[in-house]
Amino acid sequence: MKTESRTGGQRAFTLIEIMVVVVILGILAATIIPQFVGTTHDAKVSAAKSHIAELESALERFNVHMDRYPTTDEGLKALVETPANDDKRWRGPYVKQLRLDPWGSPYEYRAPGVHHRSSFDLWSRGADKSDGGEGEGADIGNW
Repeated sequence: MKTESRTGGQRAFTLIEIMVVVVILGILAATIIPQFVGTTHDAKVSAAKSHIAELESALERFNVHMDRYPTTDEGLKALVETPANDDKRWRGPYVKQLRLDPWGSPYEYRAPGVHHRSSFDLWSRGADKSDGGEGEGADIGNW
């Protein structure tokens, strides 16, 4: 009985071996990818909370200097630009630049706040980019 060998003594993979490897890779992908999708959302929520904390700190510094928080009309822009009344007490900028939230929308600001009547509300509208929401679409705020 003669067996044919390939030149150089190399052995090739059979179709069945290749199919088994593809199936194993598919199973691994099906179990690992959903974990990364959830992690991405959690990372964005964590980043939004961090940005909100940074903005809260800047708003508190503004309040110390100006004896007030920016009005809703002045908004967060008052942290990077002198308010329209050109108040000499303003010692900003209080942040280098205003960031967008992790979903690409500006942070929302209201003073006085609904949740914090003596100060301000600061929030991201979250993944659904609309007020309210539940689960992954929930707002992330300082309340």
